[in-house]
Amino acid sequence: MKLPNRVYDILKYIVLIFLPAILTFLATILPLLGVSVDLTQTIVQVGMALDTLIGALIGISTISYNREIAEKSVEEYESEDDR
Repeated sequence: MKLPNRVYDILKYIVLIFLPAILTFLATILPLLGVSVDLTQTIVQVGMALDTLIGALIGISTISYNREIAEKSVEEYESEDDR
């Protein structure tokens, strides 16, 4: 699975910055607003699971992209040897 660069950049921002920040905010503020600790934990755990899933998809995309680049480099190197 290879993601377009723009999608990759957006997902990377979401995984590295947005979701951790919003989940930390929710874990801090929800109990202060009277939301039960159990519900707060559930919300944060679901968010963290989503963050992990997106991170895994990004990782798969990165591996696929790097493998493709490496294969192209080998092909270019081998074609230069044939000259």
